[in-house]
Amino acid sequence: MTTYYRTTNVMDIKVIQGAIQKQDADVLVVNLFAGARPGGATGAVDQALGDQISAAIDLGDFEGKVGQTLLLYTHGQIPAPRVLVVGLGEQEGFDLERARRAAGTAIGTLGRLGTKSAATILHGTGAGNLPVEPAAQAVAEASLLAAYRFDEYRSRPQSQSLTKLHIVEFDSTKLREARRGVRRGRALGEATCLARDLVNHPGGEVTPAYLARAARRLAKTHDLRCRVFSAKGLAELGMGALVAVGQGSANNPRFIVLEHGPRRGKPLVFVGKGITFDSGGLSLKSVEGIRTMKADMSGAAAVLGAMQAVAALGLKRRVVGLIAAAENMPSSTAFRPDDVLRTLAGKTIEIVSTDAEGRLVLADALAYATRYEPAAVVDLATLTGACVTALGHHASGLFANDDDLADRLLAAGEQTGERLWRLPLWPEYREQIDSDIADMKNSGGRPAGASTAAALLAEFADYSWAHLDIAGTAWCTKAKPYVPRGGVGVGVRLLTQLALDWSSS
Repeated sequence: MTTYYRTTNVMDIKVIQGAIQKQDADVLVVNLFAGARPGGATGAVDQALGDQISAAIDLGDFEGKVGQTLLLYTHGQIPAPRVLVVGLGEQEGFDLERARRAAGTAIGTLGRLGTKSAATILHGTGAGNLPVEPAAQAVAEASLLAAYRFDEYRSRPQSQSLTKLHIVEFDSTKLREARRGVRRGRALGEATCLARDLVNHPGGEVTPAYLARAARRLAKTHDLRCRVFSAKGLAELGMGALVAVGQGSANNPRFIVLEHGPRRGKPLVFVGKGITFDSGGLSLKSVEGIRTMKADMSGAAAVLGAMQAVAALGLKRRVVGLIAAAENMPSSTAFRPDDVLRTLAGKTIEIVSTDAEGRLVLADALAYATRYEPAAVVDLATLTGACVTALGHHASGLFANDDDLADRLLAAGEQTGERLWRLPLWPEYREQIDSDIADMKNSGGRPAGASTAAALLAEFADYSWAHLDIAGTAWCTKAKPYVPRGGVGVGVRLLTQLALDWSSS
């Protein structure tokens, strides 16, 4: 196949000025807080429909709970034939994540109805007290993400019904803010769709070379600088850990460098683990454990998506993306337990398990980042099952050697809904990976597995650094309002928000 990625699902999102009840679309989308009576735009629609929304509330058919919807037929009372009311939940504590979920719930319902066009109001800018610009971003972003489909391998692709979405703002003085928000939301939605596509492709398709081609294409279309190191170049560079992980596969490893912004200055650096398929190597995974290992390059996908977003948004700050890409396979040439690898930093690692390979490729990538004298480095990796055990699928693990960077990431996580929870990096975890014959070993055993893996990475980060373990958040088995089953694209919006905040500080 020659497709590297789709730019996004096709959806025309525009901000227009007017009254929602006068819009001619297949469906109008309005909202209501739990326990509230229709007011504002929703009240205007209710009045035009002869108080149908109020009647549904009085009969107990609609309460405004989170995720609840009410579909009404207008019978010619207004230009649109249908109205969808989306519940926002309690007014107290309403935030951008709930606005995104409301938009995602609406798009999911519209998709099931097969509608082609819709008009919606912003969620929470009235009684919810959300500013117009971030609220508009939330609606555009979540709408694109909720409409996402991955049909590359279907003989009959599922059709995307909704192709036109108008965001209706009554106050003409707020149009500029709303349009800025939609522009940012579209950029983030499209970039996340890119990451999802890359994760959802089979491992036999997305090889290290495929990721390199995708990076080059991204650089060409978004005016980024790109450099790719081949297996020979990696050996010459001294990336012994990355070379070793990839040497058991017929698909040779790659190291990918993407740069945005000015060539001078201390950059913000994103590092992604790009294990395009993880069999475990000679420490072979179980039949159950090997499923979804095509998603072991989710960190790399997030970096590619974030680089697209920062370029699309025209950030003035220098941002660098580094991807260590390899396929971890068992063969007569694969690296072995008890091998000792020499990294780019010159430090040596004894191999306890070839299935603890992600930290090895990241070690070389983090060492490479040193040459930029970075302002900060953030790596993302589907690194440990231990992090899934600790946090489940609701948050990514955060480790950091810099409290300020950790605080920035936690704030970005709250802003984007890609939540983080900080875990410890105490000296005792470093002691667990002491080796008898090398500088360290690549596994400290089952106890505190996420922290001991992070302790190894910390050995290669002599700058402000944070590690995000996304093992529990990169893949979704149960669909959510704007997250489908499969690749989530987690980290794209988080990293981009960090870069936006950093640029404005």
